[in-house]
Amino acid sequence: MSMQGIWLPIITPFKYGKVDFASYQAMIEYYIKKGISGIIPLGTTGESPALSEEEMQEIIEKTIEYVQKRVPIYVGAGGNNTSKVVKQVQLLEKYDIEGVLSVSPYYNRPSQEGIYQHFKAIAEATSLNIIVYNIPYRTGRNIENQTIHRLAELKNIVALKDACGDIKQTMALLMERPADLAILTGEDILFYMTTVLGGDGGILASAHLKTETFIEIYTNIQNNNQALALENWKKVYPIIPLLFEEPNPAPIKYWLSARKLIDTCEVRLPLTDISDQLRAKLNKVE
Repeated sequence: MSMQGIWLPIITPFKYGKVDFASYQAMIEYYIKKGISGIIPLGTTGESPALSEEEMQEIIEKTIEYVQKRVPIYVGAGGNNTSKVVKQVQLLEKYDIEGVLSVSPYYNRPSQEGIYQHFKAIAEATSLNIIVYNIPYRTGRNIENQTIHRLAELKNIVALKDACGDIKQTMALLMERPADLAILTGEDILFYMTTVLGGDGGILASAHLKTETFIEIYTNIQNNNQALALENWKKVYPIIPLLFEEPNPAPIKYWLSARKLIDTCEVRLPLTDISDQLRAKLNKVE
């Protein structure tokens, strides 16, 4: 079955410098009850670059324990050293997870052929499903649509998290989409538009807030009720820019802690707490 709906790239709550598993368990319960389609730990929203190997392992184990097979789990596992990512993904096979979310190699800026060979090497080395993550403003390299079509031919590449930042590229992909490849937006502000154009939903950090509204928008569109979807979209649209006004996930953590969904809004360096000005704006969000 194609991936669809609202997927949560879940934050990692911290308390006194350690992962706060009590808050983490409470969050998983809360979001599964809200109706999300799946959970993705260890993405950038989960502050994966600031976690130790031991913490990552424990987060995966606890996610599986808390989720109890109620929704699929995809684990963030990417990098710019292909052989290292291959080993990392193979180690994840021992866990009861659906697959991995793997970002395009960053910093070393490979060619399109390099990007293709990187993902091909991962796909051939594992039986896990793979979501390819295209986010050029973080990686320094765009995955072009031609490359996405080639990657879609690999049997266990099942989805694209599209944050290409170019609406024309996204539209062109949706107009001539690869068979058997789910297209999930990772560009929260484009969620409504890409879903109306035939996208399969989103992997949305913003869905930590107003979760039901995001799910309703997706459902409305699937039921061909665009007018109601647009009304709902107008409720969440103004909030999204606030959540990315300062580095993600600090604004989301502040909002969650202010509403007692997690104990603290602690982030790890190099991220810092949000400004007083942004706190004041977020305090007005219902």
